[in-house]
Amino acid sequence: MDVMRAAAAKEAAGERVIHMEVGQPATPAPKAAREALRQALDDNSLGYTLALGMEPLRARIAQHYQDTYGVDVPAERIIVTTGSSAGFILAFLALFDHGDTVALPSPGYPCYRQILRALGQQPVMIETGPNTRWMPTPEAVEAAHSEKGIRGLLIASPANPTGTMLEPERLSEICATCQRLGLWFISDEIYHGLTYEAPAATALAHNDDAIVINSFSKYFSMTGWRVGWMVVPDRLVRTIERLAQNLYISAPAASQIAALGAFDGMEELEANKRVYAENRELLLAGLPKVGFDRIVPADGAFYLYCDVSHLTDDSPSFAARMLNDIGVAATPGLDFDTERGAQYLRFSYAGATSDMEEAVKRLTNWRR
Repeated sequence: MDVMRAAAAKEAAGERVIHMEVGQPATPAPKAAREALRQALDDNSLGYTLALGMEPLRARIAQHYQDTYGVDVPAERIIVTTGSSAGFILAFLALFDHGDTVALPSPGYPCYRQILRALGQQPVMIETGPNTRWMPTPEAVEAAHSEKGIRGLLIASPANPTGTMLEPERLSEICATCQRLGLWFISDEIYHGLTYEAPAATALAHNDDAIVINSFSKYFSMTGWRVGWMVVPDRLVRTIERLAQNLYISAPAASQIAALGAFDGMEELEANKRVYAENRELLLAGLPKVGFDRIVPADGAFYLYCDVSHLTDDSPSFAARMLNDIGVAATPGLDFDTERGAQYLRFSYAGATSDMEEAVKRLTNWRR
């Protein structure tokens, strides 16, 4: 967000910035979503919905699990949330008490640990690296439980900032490890749909007790609409419903209507994905030529996480110089990894292909 603010200041001064700092699609919500809301504005009062969400949307999400993964998920176990962020808050409050420890991979999305701390819970970081493809192993989970007494584990696959994901076999092993140790497993699947070589597996295929959190923000290109969902075991539905009633009342009705319509825009969404795939190939070919040649394997999402330790030991300052000198905005790794992040940069390729081409051109001249 600090990089985004600095980029906005440059734009306000009349300079063109290539935005590779923010993890959001440059495309709008699919046309079907916008049309659904347009019609509802004339025909619907758009009042409060049930705290669990509109029943047609919950049923359509359940159908999505059957169509995409071949997994039977009753609509009654689906809870519509105000973006995935609300899903994390609801999950942490429902599953963990004040002072409980929860394991997270490092590097990882910083808001997980910040939300846990804000709720009085304690994040335990599991360091990952190239030897584990930037994902935890079952052995690391077991060690965290033995050493820190963790009550749960959260993994995003594909992950932010690395773009790597768990292989189905390792996901199954981690699910089994959590079940054996009595740990809650929270699977952040917000980047599902955005994979480029193999599809992502849902944790629900391996552990029916897993808490799955997803959103319409990324694949569905609806970041600002703030609508997502959770899948939870039957015994947690009423607990989370009560929490949602008191904290949010419900997710926005307008966003839920648009989200239901978005399922009719799959052809458009797949076209967006083809753009990300083209951007990914362009950067994987172009960035190494200008010195960014230590790139973490990028299975999914729309990020490249680059080791820049041969160029700098201060990625925030490096990113600030890059933005100031050539107007290319990227995110330093410090928030994703407080120990090693000063040696990493994250590039988002969710923008237009012409912007990615321009970024490589500017970086080429700058690195010379």
